[in-house]
Amino acid sequence: MAKKAASTTFEYVEPIGDRVLVRKDEPKRETRGGIALPDAAEIPTITGRIVTISAVVENDEELPLRQYDKILFHPKNMIPVDLEHDNQLFVIPVEDVVAVFRKNKPE
Repeated sequence: MAKKAASTTFEYVEPIGDRVLVRKDEPKRETRGGIALPDAAEIPTITGRIVTISAVVENDEELPLRQYDKILFHPKNMIPVDLEHDNQLFVIPVEDVVAVFRKNKPE
């Protein structure tokens, strides 16, 4: 009798090296004026919220990235993570992060 393979479910993803795990924002489906856009005309979204940062990024004082930061990023090198069915999770190299949104300017 053959043993059944154990089903493994992952609950946590830790990026390695100079990378962060980002939950990408939903694409915009209407303009600011309220005009609904067809699916083919969606405005590409390149913003998201950092879910997890790697140990390298966390210990680098030169990088102003922290968990839960809202960021603007270049989507070219993003790697999709199929961890949760409904979430848009991606591993992104820190060199592709082009801006961090802040409420107050740091002193």
